[in-house]
Amino acid sequence: MKIVRFALGDVVRFGILQGDEVYPCAGDPFVGLKPDERPIAAQSIKLLSPIAPPNVICIGLNYKRHVEESKVSFPAVPQLFLKPTTAVCGPDDPIVIPLQDTARVDYEVELAIVIRERARHISEDEVPKFVLGYTVADDVSAREAQFSDEQWTRGKSFDTFCPLGPVIETDIDPDRLDLTCRVNGRTLQNSNTPDMIFSTRRLVSFISDCMTLLPGTVILTGTPEGVGFARTPPIYLRDGDTVECEIENIGILRNPVVMEASS
Repeated sequence: MKIVRFALGDVVRFGILQGDEVYPCAGDPFVGLKPDERPIAAQSIKLLSPIAPPNVICIGLNYKRHVEESKVSFPAVPQLFLKPTTAVCGPDDPIVIPLQDTARVDYEVELAIVIRERARHISEDEVPKFVLGYTVADDVSAREAQFSDEQWTRGKSFDTFCPLGPVIETDIDPDRLDLTCRVNGRTLQNSNTPDMIFSTRRLVSFISDCMTLLPGTVILTGTPEGVGFARTPPIYLRDGDTVECEIENIGILRNPVVMEASS
């Protein structure tokens, strides 16, 4: 099932996407969705981030070839950092290059996990019943801030630096998916989740031992190789670019890139 969240006028609804149509639903993904109206054309509505998360938890350095291109050691345990919820945006929303860091803004396609129900100290075997589904994320990163600070929070936290969407897919195997990122139609990342160091089950279980996972929590699971800073020459996002992050059986998350307006 493909769950969407959308705006129809001033009303925000959940719905189920089937083909080119969206069935508006009563309820929400946590208590259950029930189609309650005739379907509407997907092109006639504004898709939002498929969830408004209470927390966004991220994993760094979780793909073998990305660790190698970054020229760092393989992590012994998952490396956690956070993004603020103010970084979240949806399909077709602009990624805004901040005035504070205009030169080295990077793309990172990532598989994102959406938590279904409150979870604490769960085993890897228990993880599937706590997961609602999966969506596409772009872990946009301001490398100047990220690499100059002693930790990653500032460089990962600018407004619009966490596009999510277009849907939450509830019926896929997360450990057998292809991921692609294109900038202006050029493929820059092309990998698959079997290259992960820590599986999705391992990540959710590990994080649940650290903190309570609330319904709607989003977990970004790391990015594969091909990021802009590791290329020769480097490739960074510029005003007017279009980023497309695609994950097999979920869809394409497309976002234009714009420069922040000076006040």
